[in-house]
Amino acid sequence: MSAPWWDPNYEDLIGPEYRCYVSNLPFSCDESSLKDAFALYNPLIAEVVYDRETGRSRGFGFVQFDDESSMNNAIQGMNGQQMGGRNITVSRAKDRPRRWKA
Repeated sequence: MSAPWWDPNYEDLIGPEYRCYVSNLPFSCDESSLKDAFALYNPLIAEVVYDRETGRSRGFGFVQFDDESSMNNAIQGMNGQQMGGRNITVSRAKDRPRRWKA
């Protein structure tokens, strides 16, 4: 097992992530409704970000796909669409930094 802090080639071992950032979600949106909205593009995972203190949606989330073509089709097809009375914005998510536990 290689550890990222001493293996310079560790970045090559982890595959690319195909994630979309979805903003301007209605506050009533949950993971299942977000995944259902993107069902045409075969999402693997849909996550809505919630406020820790109130438990209410923060109005954005992420959808992960199996391949780049599905992700690009979802961006083109869903960007600007209505969801719960709001126009959502869909873009490619920035790669998130890996967090390692010692």
